[in-house]
Amino acid sequence: MDRETRLKRLQFRAWHRGTREADFLIGGFFDRYSQDWSDKELDWFERLLVEDDVDVMAWAIGTLPVPPAFDGPEMANMQQLDYIDATK
Repeated sequence: MDRETRLKRLQFRAWHRGTREADFLIGGFFDRYSQDWSDKELDWFERLLVEDDVDVMAWAIGTLPVPPAFDGPEMANMQQLDYIDATK
């Protein structure tokens, strides 16, 4: 699959999580950072999308420790929460 198609599919999955809170957190993160991601970072995000939203949100806000498989610079960016548009 070409990069553009992959990004569109990931964006859809990021913004259709099932709860508004997860949509803003995961979708907002995707919108803010994805255009600069390498294939390795896209793979990381794709694996993240398989995880339960409550876990991803807890890792992002620091109420649960981040598993080693997701710990790193991408999660550090997610934990900044500066990509969430509170006006929506």
